[in-house]
Amino acid sequence: MTIAAVVPVYGNEATLLALTARLAAALDARPWRLRLVIDASPDASAAVAARLAAADPRVSVTVLERNVGQHRALELGLAAEPDAQAWVCLDADLQDPPEAVPLLLDRLAGGDVAVVFAGRRGAYEGPLRLRTGRVHRTLLARLTGLPPDAGAFLALDASARRVVLAAGAPSLVAAIGAARLRAASVPVARAAREHGHSAWTVRARLRQSTRTLAWAARHR
Repeated sequence: MTIAAVVPVYGNEATLLALTARLAAALDARPWRLRLVIDASPDASAAVAARLAAADPRVSVTVLERNVGQHRALELGLAAEPDAQAWVCLDADLQDPPEAVPLLLDRLAGGDVAVVFAGRRGAYEGPLRLRTGRVHRTLLARLTGLPPDAGAFLALDASARRVVLAAGAPSLVAAIGAARLRAASVPVARAAREHGHSAWTVRARLRQSTRTLAWAARHR
């Protein structure tokens, strides 16, 4: 089974080398590819990604000239990897541990679900961000029936990828929930961010949350 890992990149020049090395180690026994989607990052992420791609043919880079946000960047990355049998989405800042990817893939391989979420565990962000994130996920779970710890660190099969690409949703999670795809969650501890910062301000998070919840309510 060929795995395509799709990673949106914004302000992550300090973590891309470690991300690639850790993902390669985690998927050592499986055929894999990595798609780095540079979301108009203001730092040297594009240059670092280009060096990684030059050194390893399994690494590909998509550079966006305009910032489109995490979820649109993930959609574009998924669209650029049509030939895999399973897809994994995770962040570039190492809060989503690459070592957990095989756990998601093994659960997906059971064949009874189309999506496996890495359920969030641990105090990996400040209290306000954690609180707003929990409220958002709880409300989204009530609207869609998804696990209440579902987020954008996930593994998808081909049917889920097709749904995400066709839905036009403001988030992958909302698209999956609206389609009532069979989903599971496995607990994964998040690490605190060692380098860089989130591109999301609290205001931006609230704006995105409002759009996502409104979309999910219309498509429930």
